[in-house]
Parts: sequence; C-alpha cells; structure tokens
Amino acid sequence: MRLAEAFQIIGQSSDPAKVKIHLLLGITPLHLETFTQARLMQHFQGAGVDIATGLYGDLEGNVRRACDETAHSAIVVIEWSDIDQRLGIRSSAGWRAETLNDIVNQAEAKCRRLASQLHELATRMPVIVAGPTLTLPPMTYQPPSEESDFELRLKLALAQFLLRAANHHAIRLISDTQLALTSPIEGRHDVNLDLHAGFPYTLKHADALAGLFVQSLFPPAPKKGIITDLDQTLWRGILGDVGVEGINWALEGKSQGHALYQQLLASLADSGVLVAVASKNDPGIVEEAFRRPDILLQSSSVFPMEVGWGVKSEAVGRILQTWNIGPDSVVFVDDSPMELAEVGEKYPAVECLRFPSDNPGAIVDLLWRLRTCFGKREILEEDRLRLASIRNFAEHRSEEGSEVSADFLSRIEGKVTLESAGSDQRAFELVNKTNQFNLNGVRYSEAEWKTLAQRPGAFLATVSYEDRFGPLGRIAVLGGYCTDDACHVDVWVMSCRAFSRHIEFQAIRQLFSKTSAAEIRFRFKSTERNGPLKSFFAHFELNGSTAEGELVLRAEDFGRLCPRLFHQVNDKWMMSEKN
Repeated sequence: MRLAEAFQIIGQSSDPAKVKIHLLLGITPLHLETFTQARLMQHFQGAGVDIATGLYGDLEGNVRRACDETAHSAIVVIEWSDIDQRLGIRSSAGWRAETLNDIVNQAEAKCRRLASQLHELATRMPVIVAGPTLTLPPMTYQPPSEESDFELRLKLALAQFLLRAANHHAIRLISDTQLALTSPIEGRHDVNLDLHAGFPYTLKHADALAGLFVQSLFPPAPKKGIITDLDQTLWRGILGDVGVEGINWALEGKSQGHALYQQLLASLADSGVLVAVASKNDPGIVEEAFRRPDILLQSSSVFPMEVGWGVKSEAVGRILQTWNIGPDSVVFVDDSPMELAEVGEKYPAVECLRFPSDNPGAIVDLLWRLRTCFGKREILEEDRLRLASIRNFAEHRSEEGSEVSADFLSRIEGKVTLESAGSDQRAFELVNKTNQFNLNGVRYSEAEWKTLAQRPGAFLATVSYEDRFGPLGRIAVLGGYCTDDACHVDVWVMSCRAFSRHIEFQAIRQLFSKTSAAEIRFRFKSTERNGPLKSFFAHFELNGSTAEGELVLRAEDFGRLCPRLFHQVNDKWMMSEKN
C-alpha cells in the first residue's frame, strides 16, 4: 500500500470508530500509525478505527498506562532503542568499550520489566508484539562479518524476553520470517527520517509491519479438512500402471516433494485436521499401498477414503456429508487441472489447489499455503478427538441408515456435561468459528468476550459430550442473561461433529430447568449458513427459516414438542445471581 492510498482510505470514512486499538511504541508513530489505521479500516470495510498512541521515548510507561484503559487489543512495537537508548542512532550517550557491559545489564533488566508489563496487559486484551526489526548500530570493535560477545548477549536477552512473552496465550509475536519476505532487512531503516523525526522506518517497512499486525489480530478461521488425490499427488507414479512397489516418495526416486506432502498431511492430522482421499483407483490396490511400511501418512489418519471410478465431485460431496462440514472449510488438492475445475464448479467454496508434481520449489510453496489454511495457535483436546469421533459415529450410523432413530440413540450411552465457561479458550474459539449451528453469526473480540460474563444475571456454559463411540470434548457454548420475566440467549453455537445426537435439545432442557424460566428469548439472526439452527427452531414451530430478531420458546411448548432424550446429564454449571 502506498502512503497516498492509506490517507485516501482514512479520509473516505465518516463512520464512528468500530474498535479502539492501542499502538504502543517508543518511536514516533507517524507513518506506522497511518498504515495500521488504513489496513484496519480495510479489514472493517471502511468503518472507523481509533488508534491510541502514547508518549515518545516511553514504551514502558505507554504499556503501563494502557493497562488502565479499555480497548479491543494492543500492538506493541519494540526497537533496540526501547531496550536501551544507547542502542539507537539518536543517542550520543556513548558506544565506548567500557559501556558495553552496562548496556547489556540494563537491557536484561528492561526486558524483564517489559515481559511482566506485557503479561499484565495481556490479562486485559490481546497483545501483538513486534520485536526489534532494525539492525544494531556499529558499536563494537570487531569487524561486522563476525558476531561479537556483546551482540550475542543482547540477542540472548531479547530471545528470553520474547519466549517469556510467547508463553502467554493472549500474546502473539510477529514472525521475523514472514516480515523478511515482504521487507528485506536492507530496506527497513530510513536514517534521515530517524534523525529528523524519530521515525526510523521506510514506508515499505511500515506498511509491511502494519499488514502483519492486522493479519495477526484478525486471522482467518482455519480450515477443517483437506481432501487429497493419490496418483502424482500423495505419491509419484500411477498406481494402476506401476503397482504398489512402483510408486515412490523419496529423495532417491527424485520424488522428495511427495514425501514432504505426506509428512505435512500427517502433521495436520495430528493437529486435528480431517484428511480424506478422493481418488480414481482400485480400492484393493490403494489399501495395499497404504500398508507399505515406508509410507509417511498412515491410513489410520485418513477418513474417509473415496476410491473408485466415479466423478471426483461426487466423491468430494460424500466426504463433506460424512464430515458434516461446509465446503468453505475444505481444501481439495489434485495434480489434474481438469479434476480441480470439475470439483470447483460443483463446490465453488472449496479451495482447490494444484499439486505441482513436476516442480519441487512449487511443492514447498504449496506446503506453506496449506500451513496458512490450517494454522492455529494451539491444539486442543477436542482437535485430537475429532477424527475418531467422526469415524466411529459414521460407521455405526451407516448400519442404522441415513436417519438416526430414537432406538439407536437410546443405546449409545450418551453423556452430556454442562460446565461454567469462565475463561475457557475453547468456548471463545467455538463461538468465533462455528457457522452451521450458530444463533446469529456474531463474532467477538477477546475484550468483548470477557465483558459478556460481567452482565447482571449472566451465564456462559460449555457442553461436553461422550458416548460409547468415544468422547467429543466441548462441542457447544450457551450464553446470555436472566431477568425476572425470562431467560435471554444471545450466544449459542454447537460443533457440526455433535449433530444428530439431540444434544441441542438437552442443552435447552437444562437451561429451562436451571433458570425455572417460563420462556427463553433467543437473539436470532438468519445467516446464509445456519440452516441447522433454523431447523431446530422450525421443530418448535418458531419459523426459524425466515424469522429475524427475538424468537420466544415457551417452556410448555418445549415440553410438548421436545423429542425423547436419553442422555445422562452431569451438571457442573454454576449460574450468577440476578441483580
């Protein structure tokens, strides 16, 4: 983005500020503030953004003061001069050899204080941290081609500081590697601007930083599943032509790219990503290929395997139905442009990526692209349970037919556990990524999420589930507040993995029981994708397919129309008192 374009974006909006963001630094904010505001306004489609900055040269004080203010999040930019002013070019405090030990000692103490302050700030809002992006001045007597003891000690202090900061779940560190891709080191420092205005960055570097700030603050929801082809994709060679021993994925066979792809898929599966196969092949030979001892992606990590001679888009459709997730949560990888086009035409929301089997460099680029699609900040227990629960339920459901009968549900020993959500990160994640069973599609910042539980009469609960096919973990969130005349629900989501088990009915039954409310008022909004929730309301004749705003479910109607439920309920849910 050019500076003129950034000013134009900022000048075009007359809307009130949608969010407030702290931009905390010791340098002059200048163009970094401009680019950050413009990119945030782009993210919010033109809505205003309030950027709050602090005092020049007082990073510690700026962080400390931000702890006392309310904001959506904070961006903390640290340069070497913030750790010790003698590490910048605007200081004349001395680079003499006898001062170097003192600089290191002061830097270590400053890093310890900053780490504590950032942890304090992160208890109030999400924090994005950018470590020093500029090079140190030529301070030592050693030639620049060699690392000095002084520089290594400084970098060690910095690394320990960043590691301590990263250990807090609400602190996110800007990647040096990603920054280097768009802003090479030699093009970052504007010495003239640094000396004359206290702003050390070139325009290109300031814009690159601002772009990463917004990406980190508002990352896209990670995809949930990847569907892969086999021949010339998972391995090199056509299985039907060369046989099980003829396919390869090794450096010796000039097919290391396929090994890297297998390795990545196995890693994604370990992190809870669903992996499936859609291949035009003979099922028996494919099973034999997956029994090869050197294969890096085990068949136990793949489900389902749609192997046959039918149309690829039909195989993809069956996989989506088995997973019970939307096409926009899935990536399809194939080496054939025709197959990609056919699937993309049938399912435009599926992200179709070509496997460039003839170009190792492009394969590595594809791996980075997939990491971007599926990247997440932490692996939760629910992620590890996902594949087993889908596989087990799908296999037993197929025995019962497409509809799950009451008799079947009565025999699976379902157990529902309700607990207060508190600061549960899984609850926050579910609300912000769930689409199909979502009351209104509202997404929350971490600061907004924390305020929900502070309302008079507020409640916020997670719902966990397990049955004889295994545990699903925490799969639903229910939140709102109670008044004298009703229970109001404005947060209600449930993972698609939990569909067909009547867990949603049990959650509302428990809410009626716990609140003794005569009616529940749902803050409903129809979205393009929350059809399953509309079906729930339609079951109670609330016209959930078209209604907007508040939907009212009376206790007597719920009791009359609710299907028979067979769950064992474990109630650990504590509700706050009404004011």
